[in-house]
Amino acid sequence: QVQLVESGGGLVQPGGSLRLSCAASGFNLDYFAIVWFRQAPGKEREGVSCISATDGSTYYADSVKGRFTISRDNAKNTVYLQMNSLKPEDTAVYYCATQAVVAGCTLASRYLELWGQGTLVTVSS
Repeated sequence: QVQLVESGGGLVQPGGSLRLSCAASGFNLDYFAIVWFRQAPGKEREGVSCISATDGSTYYADSVKGRFTISRDNAKNTVYLQMNSLKPEDTAVYYCATQAVVAGCTLASRYLELWGQGTLVTVSS
């Protein structure tokens, strides 16, 4: 079965850390750029970070730059989002998606193909 599965969400205090995983099954993740999105209640979906399939280039939204790090482990067919110094405003459901682009990646909701089911991150004291 072709799917993406996110995991690693949970409840964390402000200033804490979480690592989200986006695991692919049924296909090789190597060939796809991956984008992490998040959507908080009552807010629009926001592109958070992406990583290219070709040269490993990465991009971050200004709201998470310097705090989040995206990486990929092709041997495990998984992309990670390390989130540090979490803030209450990071609370959202986080989704990963494959992006069909020739090179690079974009945080825009374009060329998206396969989505995971999402994982909830709650930052609260």
